[in-house]
Amino acid sequence: MLREALASGVEHIDTSDYYGPHHTNHLIGEALHSYPDHLVIVTKIGARRGGDASWIPAMAPTELESAVHDNLRHLRLDALEVVNLRIMGEVHRPAEGSIEAPLTVLAELQRQGLARHIGLSNVTPTQIAEGRRICGIVCVQNMYNVAHREDDALIDDLARDGIACAPFFPLGGFTPPQSTALTEVAKGLGATPMQVALAWLLRRAPNILLIPGTSSIGHLRENLAAANLELPRETAAALDQIASGLAQPDARLAQ
Repeated sequence: MLREALASGVEHIDTSDYYGPHHTNHLIGEALHSYPDHLVIVTKIGARRGGDASWIPAMAPTELESAVHDNLRHLRLDALEVVNLRIMGEVHRPAEGSIEAPLTVLAELQRQGLARHIGLSNVTPTQIAEGRRICGIVCVQNMYNVAHREDDALIDDLARDGIACAPFFPLGGFTPPQSTALTEVAKGLGATPMQVALAWLLRRAPNILLIPGTSSIGHLRENLAAANLELPRETAAALDQIASGLAQPDARLAQ
């Protein structure tokens, strides 16, 4: 599947050593090393997995340093292209508070040449502003989709500043009525709900990069096809209403 992704033109892979844990990075290294020059692998640190598969914050300096070295080793790299500092909090809402201490550690690892670029994940606008005073920030990963629009203003601010946005959970947190509305629109377009959700994100802003997960070639091809899915104006307008709960689950809107 990973080789098929590259053959299909994928140039950006999102991963972390705590996926598995370690398993995903081992697969990437085994399948794709030595990596083509155009491939950008983005990893993230700031958490570890418990014995019960729970997600545990891991923000101490030694934990962050160890995470960077683990990612390097398992991906078979001398330097990581992009490392995102993940701030653990609720899925739908980032944890408040200063990120200066952990980000300063990551910035020092960047100065040592272990990470070329730094991003942030699951953060507030205040934390992003704080982070940009410490080091350059090239991307932000927050939960954002057609139903969860809390970061609308942030998306536009990031676009103006040339900072990439990689939303996670393209279908996360939908209510049943929202899912119904999306499904009906997708039927009218002859597409899947995931494809419509991804196409909406691509249409939303020029700085959005998609990172939908998959483990099969068939699903990979479905995801990639979303890039060619046209959303008529009426359809886009209906999708824009999903977040407010005003969307009409009418397939005719997609015609």
